[in-house]
Amino acid sequence: MKTILKVTSSARGAYSNSNQLANEIVARLQQNNPGATVIERNLVSQKYPHLEESHLAAFFAPPENDTPQTRTAASHSDEAITELEKADSIVIGVPIYNFNIPSALKAWIDHIVRARKTFSYASGSPEGLLKGKKVYLAIASGGVYSDGPMKSLDFAEPYLKAVLGFIGLSDITVFRVEGVNIPGVQETALEKGLASVAV
Repeated sequence: MKTILKVTSSARGAYSNSNQLANEIVARLQQNNPGATVIERNLVSQKYPHLEESHLAAFFAPPENDTPQTRTAASHSDEAITELEKADSIVIGVPIYNFNIPSALKAWIDHIVRARKTFSYASGSPEGLLKGKKVYLAIASGGVYSDGPMKSLDFAEPYLKAVLGFIGLSDITVFRVEGVNIPGVQETALEKGLASVAV
């Protein structure tokens, strides 16, 4: 493993449980792979714009219609996809907000799921183009969603597995810090989540 891409999306910075869990995963990967390079992408401080008409027009423009305007509109997408292409492992910090992922993470996803770049219909059916990479999801939540009565309300993990798998990132391992708002659970939630990391 040469390159680890760490993507964080929590608005809570150093106080974020998903960020701390992502940091632990990266630290373990570095222990197992001395000399690995870490690329950090903070989606809160380095925002990706929500898609507008100019972005979509640039994404679908044929090569012969390439202009400075389309290149500018596609620049965020190109940057994000290049980082993914270079990475051997990808660690994504995911706080659960209102049962799903933060809008900052969704905006990044909208820039990386791109026809002819990360997936193709050339064979007649969809094929993901980002293959041979390992993904770790560092999910943190106030409730417990991995099991029990709240499991059906977790739209974050199923969505991420589906959309990342669509672009070829199907080798996904999930670690969680959960129950941080539940008395009797919150006291040890972060400790247990960090201790669960095995890579």
